[in-house]
Amino acid sequence: MSVDSIQFTKVEIKALKYIFKHFKDKYNARQLAKSLSLNHAHISKLCSSLAEKKLLEKEKIGNSIYYRFNYGNSLALKFMEYILSLEEQEFPKWLNVLAYNLKKFKEIIKLGCVFGSSIKSDNFNDIDILLVYDPGKQKEIKTIKDSIRKAELVERPIRYIELTEKDIKKNKDDEILYKVLSENIIFHNAGKFIELVRCLR
Repeated sequence: MSVDSIQFTKVEIKALKYIFKHFKDKYNARQLAKSLSLNHAHISKLCSSLAEKKLLEKEKIGNSIYYRFNYGNSLALKFMEYILSLEEQEFPKWLNVLAYNLKKFKEIIKLGCVFGSSIKSDNFNDIDILLVYDPGKQKEIKTIKDSIRKAELVERPIRYIELTEKDIKKNKDDEILYKVLSENIIFHNAGKFIELVRCLR
């Protein structure tokens, strides 16, 4: 990846993040275009460009070319860590109050993300949050959860999934966990998320 080739559009970033987070899957341009509701020809050209920039790997199977993130490229991983670290600033406006409250967890969790219907539309019933932390932090986590609930600033119910790194690694084949990890907004520690993805692959 040379300096003069590092130019990225919003669509490229969107595709890269999608492919990275869906780490168990590989996509051809048609499948990716459908998943992202984008034009097939545009995505095909885009993926080819990202492969040239060493961010994606391509594999020819039959008449189709499939793409995966280049997890073995340290520069690609550093770039993705930077991109994912910006997600906290990309919370939908209807979750602004939630995002502010989630900052309270940062000192004691290893990874935090929001997933489920609340990140896709403002028409949702509850908010789903994944917290990854060491077992010894349970009391501190409960204190923060109680303070958020008692403040009553977040109007919808919050549902927490609380796991350790060991739990995640032990359940790496669980489809529900994969869905949580592949469709989320990270609010704390993109570096840990990348570390876990590399391990789970």
